[in-house]
Amino acid sequence: MSVPGLELRTAVTDDLPGLREVYRAASLSNAGDAPVLLARPEYLVFSGDRIEAGGTVVALAEGRVVGFATVADGDELEDLFVDPGWQRRGIARVLVRRIAEAVREAGHSRLWVTGNPHALEFYRAAGFVEVDHIATELGNGLRMALDLTGP
Repeated sequence: MSVPGLELRTAVTDDLPGLREVYRAASLSNAGDAPVLLARPEYLVFSGDRIEAGGTVVALAEGRVVGFATVADGDELEDLFVDPGWQRRGIARVLVRRIAEAVREAGHSRLWVTGNPHALEFYRAAGFVEVDHIATELGNGLRMALDLTGP
């Protein structure tokens, strides 16, 4: 799947303001999550800790950041956020595919994620399977894995 006009590249420090805007807007776009996040505003600030190590992939369209994904610990999808105005265009799938390719090339057989239950349908459609339910600092999470051994 490709998204017309979408550019993917490794994020750089200059992308941080745009990444932070997308992170906050996407985080608050789910009405079920917004009250908990607003009560804990420290969770609405994207730190960008993995940018310098090359762990964040940014999606750009029309000259601005519209989404991003971060891999941590070699095989963990840590962030996956798309600007609400750009959702449902395939950007998240493209980002997952790019991260999965990098994780596979690094020798891992699975891509792991602790997903928000509100995103369950997306993760299932992207090929992830539920492994466990876990508690997170903000509530319940789904531990999911994407098998990278297939075609």
